[in-house]
Amino acid sequence: MKPIVSSAGTVTNEVFGRAYERGDRPALVDLHGGLVYGYRKLVTEVTRAASGMVRRGARREQVVGVHVSTACAQTLAVHTVLAAGGVAAPLDPRLSGAELAERLRECDARTLITTPDLAPLALRAAEDSWVRQVIAFGQVVDTIDFGDLLTLEPTPLPSIDARVQDALVLPGGRRLAQAELLARMAELDEQVKLTESDVVLATWKPGSGCDLIALIGLAVLSGALVVAASVDLPGTKHDFGVTVVTGPDGGLERL
Repeated sequence: MKPIVSSAGTVTNEVFGRAYERGDRPALVDLHGGLVYGYRKLVTEVTRAASGMVRRGARREQVVGVHVSTACAQTLAVHTVLAAGGVAAPLDPRLSGAELAERLRECDARTLITTPDLAPLALRAAEDSWVRQVIAFGQVVDTIDFGDLLTLEPTPLPSIDARVQDALVLPGGRRLAQAELLARMAELDEQVKLTESDVVLATWKPGSGCDLIALIGLAVLSGALVVAASVDLPGTKHDFGVTVVTGPDGGLERL
């Protein structure tokens, strides 16, 4: 079944507008997580999970913490939150429990999405914050399995005005509107002009910034393939036919 679409002009609509028609072409290879997502699977899981979050009571502009260790998990979590009408707060996986709880309180997060390796820390931090539910990518005690969101009866996604709706809450409380996230994607694209034939090696790690989120969003919008790796392993560029790489200064370079 074709997934529910989001409002025109939103990050969800811009990034995933053509994803379904691209079928099983690979969109994201996560070497650290050992996962491969095709375009159709990626947009289907994002929109179905967003629908599941709405079914479970997610509200527009509600802040959801994203505390994950892989690029694939960050991509799914952030875009699920945005499609559900929420605001994602990307969190550095290196934070201590006390630091994580403080950050969750600062951004007034009521939901937290995490990966199984970080779940014990996330659950402890949730107890010291206003978080009421923790969603994990897998079966973890005292959490909601992200996969269970996909099984709930679909419901329409909320209508969003991308000009005023926030997309991200960054460190220090800075908020990035959906339109600003799209603008950051455009800035990255000015450096390399991604096309459907490009393969991007992304060695930026999930954290509290927006660059990895913007890069993967841009690549999906462009029909390119992202290979996410924690480091540039020997042979990776050759094996995947990499044409664009990420730089240490937040820029992109065409090979």
